Amino acid sequence: MAPVTEESILEFLCSTNGERLDAFLSQRAPELSRSRLKKLIEGGFVTVDGEAQRPSKKLQTGAKVLVRIPPPEPAEAAAEKMDLEILYEDEHLLAVAKPSGLVVHPAPGNRSGTLVNALLYHVKDLSGIGGVTRPGIVHRLDKDTSGVILVAKDDATHKALQHSFKSRSVKKVYLALVLGKLDGSGTLDSPIGRHPTERKKMSASSKSGKRAITHWSALAPLKGATLLKVEIETGRTHQIRVHLAEAGHPVVGDPLYGGAARARGIMDKVIRQRLLKENAQALHAWKIAFTHPVKGELLEVTAPIPPRLRSLIEDLGGAGWDGLSP
Repeated sequence: MAPVTEESILEFLCSTNGERLDAFLSQRAPELSRSRLKKLIEGGFVTVDGEAQRPSKKLQTGAKVLVRIPPPEPAEAAAEKMDLEILYEDEHLLAVAKPSGLVVHPAPGNRSGTLVNALLYHVKDLSGIGGVTRPGIVHRLDKDTSGVILVAKDDATHKALQHSFKSRSVKKVYLALVLGKLDGSGTLDSPIGRHPTERKKMSASSKSGKRAITHWSALAPLKGATLLKVEIETGRTHQIRVHLAEAGHPVVGDPLYGGAARARGIMDKVIRQRLLKENAQALHAWKIAFTHPVKGELLEVTAPIPPRLRSLIEDLGGAGWDGLSP
């Protein structure tokens, strides 16, 4: 697997006076953490009008900020024998059911036990476009979100799938168990970007947010909660979790966007305690539909509802309801 050797470049034009360089970049490059940005600035990878600067540099209107992101360090993930639930596979790609709690790719402090480690054991030559730590990974799911994820086996398939996601021709359907009562259906259309003060969170009130579109429809009313079918046109970080939380209906168990805080207000003690037992978001990537990049046929892959989510639905009064059949 050939390592990624090309650096990427981001360019920005400052439109305000007096903003710090590090604060400016944290708003305009939310995909980069503050610590990552600090290292890039201090390492001379960020220039203002052609000159390297300190993180505290105050920018002037019209200043040109250039960020060079070097290729990842050669720290290839190791193949590990792990259980994988394969939903679909051919010579070009595969679809895997990711369980809740499984990290998609290695990162500092978490080099093993990830989906990528398992994939490297199952597939001997994954696409290298994702780099040495993300081979074959076309899109991602949060650690505690379960469901279907696509993986490319070769570079041509990887590029084609990336284009399909970018052009919004991939249909992504989720199941979300949210707090409170919702009826009918609706659309949430608001930009999402990095939260202005809490780095781990995203927000629909960010100044640098990108448009995000989430369609929802109520599947089943439950005790203290509602099961929703959610389809997203875009794929912003934490999109479903942010949109539903800011609409007043956080995902059950979501530790970041207020699921527990809302659950504490439920009057029924038994239901309240059951909801508070959940420490990970009740969100499942249920179905994905796309045109096969090589065969040209429409594929729809469905990830079975995990036992944890089924059990939670039953405990909230959904026992016997078969609306979750694939």
